[in-house]
Amino acid sequence: MMRPKNKRHKEDSVLAGLWRVVSPYRGRIAAAVAFLIFAKITTVLVPLLLKRIIDALSRPEQVAALPVYLLAGYAFLRFSSTLFNELRDLLFSRVTQRTVATYALDTFSHLHKLGARFHAQRRMGGLLPDIDRGTNGIAFLLGVGLFTIVPTLIEIGLVLAIMMARYSDWYAGIIAVTFVVYSGFTLYFTALRTIYQRRVNRLDSSAKSRLADSLINYDTVKYFTNEAVEAQRFQQIMGRWTEAAIANQKALFTLHVGQSAIIAVGVAAIMLLAGQAVMASEMTVGDLVLINAYVLQVCLPLNALGFVYREAKDAWVNAERLFQLLRERPEIDESPTLPALQPQRGEVVFDNVSFHYEPARPILTGISFRIPPGRTLAVVGGSGSGKSTLARLLLRFYDPSGGRILVDGQEITKVSSSSLRKIIGVVPQDTVLFNDTIGYNIAYGRTGASREEVVAAAKAAHIHDLIESLPEKYETQVGERGVKLSGGEKQRIAVARAILKNPPILIFDEATSALDSQSEHAIQQELDRLSIDRTALIIAHRLSTIVGADEILVLERGHIVERGNHAELLQRNGVYANLWFLQQRAEKIEQIALPRA
Repeated sequence: MMRPKNKRHKEDSVLAGLWRVVSPYRGRIAAAVAFLIFAKITTVLVPLLLKRIIDALSRPEQVAALPVYLLAGYAFLRFSSTLFNELRDLLFSRVTQRTVATYALDTFSHLHKLGARFHAQRRMGGLLPDIDRGTNGIAFLLGVGLFTIVPTLIEIGLVLAIMMARYSDWYAGIIAVTFVVYSGFTLYFTALRTIYQRRVNRLDSSAKSRLADSLINYDTVKYFTNEAVEAQRFQQIMGRWTEAAIANQKALFTLHVGQSAIIAVGVAAIMLLAGQAVMASEMTVGDLVLINAYVLQVCLPLNALGFVYREAKDAWVNAERLFQLLRERPEIDESPTLPALQPQRGEVVFDNVSFHYEPARPILTGISFRIPPGRTLAVVGGSGSGKSTLARLLLRFYDPSGGRILVDGQEITKVSSSSLRKIIGVVPQDTVLFNDTIGYNIAYGRTGASREEVVAAAKAAHIHDLIESLPEKYETQVGERGVKLSGGEKQRIAVARAILKNPPILIFDEATSALDSQSEHAIQQELDRLSIDRTALIIAHRLSTIVGADEILVLERGHIVERGNHAELLQRNGVYANLWFLQQRAEKIEQIALPRA
């Protein structure tokens, strides 16, 4: 039966990918295979020498002295077999570990190359198990799989050759038939079980995704007292996983019992034939021991071969998932030969830019503006108007559907995205910190920065005194996503990072909208100082933070409906003026209500 074309393609891509990584170690692999062959030859020679010892000792009247050389040779062959196997594993361990490390690094790097759309749609709790199982699967395929399947086939071939040369063809025939029936049975039922294994893996990833998502939203679960709801949802997934795992185990039971039955029938047939030959004086007791040893030597590895084949199929399924992930193409798949952007004064131009995630739902339409070097442009508008999309397009997380974006006269799609992002600093609305120290998180703005530079940036962001008041100062751990710090403290760290980076272009993406008025005022002063003599794009929610902007754009449903400075927009008495008066009235009501609280 022919395999489907896409299945052959997947298998070929896995093999090609593995060969690409292991091919530099061809010499080491060849030496490991040589030791493997030596180990199997010595293993096959052991029963032959044991037969001679038994035959010699069974006729003591013909032996003048104890066959010491035979006994010593027997011990030497036993030791040599173990030694060659250990040397093989020692040589090949570097290949296996380097390959696993290479794939882990390739996957890590590839995930960072994939676009924002991929990461927005992917569940991290399900992604990590796929990576873990994939790298473990590759290690199994290279190590245990390769050095169990190949040596078992070599051993079976050597044993068949010796049996055919020394004894009746019936023995070799029974072994061959047992091997063929066993292999056919294993192949068929393993293929059926693979379906169950894939379903178990899929549900396992789904369960881990559900678990991670629930724990990340721990506060939300507590707010709404929905612990029982979360437990019920998780229980439903685990219930399906349990049923799939039981079905998988039933298939495994059928496979194990069938394999054992085939081996038992083959061993019984051979030993019955050998026993009759000894009774008829056609063979010696040594021959019986030799045949028994070879039957066990073939059948035990054959049983192991079935186990390894099953595990190899599971490992192959897991490796396929990893290779499928590596085949994901970045949304912006830029050429590595793109030149670096040549920064000058930091001018930003949007020229008739349009953008959509889906053609039926446009986000931006015909957006044009220019931010002169060292000037500030603010963008305001309601939720879903496309404000934050402007920042993502400037950072080239996405490419425009139409129009072009230029920085210092250079179209950003024609320069490397890394060189573009190096000259842009971002202070986001929600600052997410690494689960590391405060010092590390500030220094992330410019890798290689000295402690003095980190401290200077913290002082400029007015967070140094707070850090110094902590017991561990700059070595204070911030917790997962920075949960040990307040929103204002995290924002100040984001400002310190931007100061340390010292970029010519800045993006403030609603950097103070989630803060209280006092924290907002303090951080706004720092943002104003940071944007002096820099080109700044401010995505704003509170209009009081942008009254000093050189130009303000008002967006509605992806269109610019008003533009001008604060005073000009108020005079027009349009959308901006209406937003301004609404926010001013809300702030006055808040101030009146504060003393009563």
